[in-house]
Amino acid sequence: MTEQPPQPGGKREEERRPRDADFWAKRVERLEVSDVPTGAINLNVQGRHEVGALQGFGPLWQKTYWVPLTGVGVTPTEVVRVWKEHFPEFHPPQNRFYPSLAGVQPGEVLLINASMRGMPVYTGVRVIYADEESFTVMTAEGLPEAGWNTFSAYTDDDGHTVAQVQSLARANDPIYEIGFRIVGSTEQERIWTHVLKSLAAHFGVNEPVRLEKACVDPKVQWSQAKNVWYNASIRSVFYTMAVPLRRIGVLIRRRNS
Repeated sequence: MTEQPPQPGGKREEERRPRDADFWAKRVERLEVSDVPTGAINLNVQGRHEVGALQGFGPLWQKTYWVPLTGVGVTPTEVVRVWKEHFPEFHPPQNRFYPSLAGVQPGEVLLINASMRGMPVYTGVRVIYADEESFTVMTAEGLPEAGWNTFSAYTDDDGHTVAQVQSLARANDPIYEIGFRIVGSTEQERIWTHVLKSLAAHFGVNEPVRLEKACVDPKVQWSQAKNVWYNASIRSVFYTMAVPLRRIGVLIRRRNS
């Protein structure tokens, strides 16, 4: 078989691709849920856009949580492998994550069926990057935050493996911003602290989770106030309230069939 001729610029296509190209998800116009895991509710995800921090409403925050896995000889690669495989298990029981059958892989959608102070929130995130030592998810329209969360592991100066969660996000709309200022921000910090504590416990480590946070942009983006139309919490409440009516409709249709 003859070799392919050089592409314009003197290099073949595979030589011109970035080395980490296979770790990035392909760009999509709208989110597609290929399969819905048993027990999950696919709501406020299918057909929605993924949104970053630029599309959010409130001040932009960067929060970094980390825990050193001292006393165990585990590598960053092993930590992230376990994190991907058991991702839903490390979350609080009120925050249920449902990966697709493919798992935490670039381009896959993770459904979220959560509860905020007793209020349902059905939404999701998309994995936009995943390699052996990190993975990043991007939020769907309507999720309480707009932005990214990166889960990673690395070796510190003392030779310890460290597990880390870093978020760069802002409240998605004015209603969420009010909620974050009252109690939501503290609840969010408890969630990621719980995740890291659970991950550390999996390896037999009981170390405190540390947090650093900084307001990167204090401005409110009033042009994004319209995001409230996609508010997943509001839509999830209406969906839940309508469940009895849908069940009655099903019974009526069965009797008439």
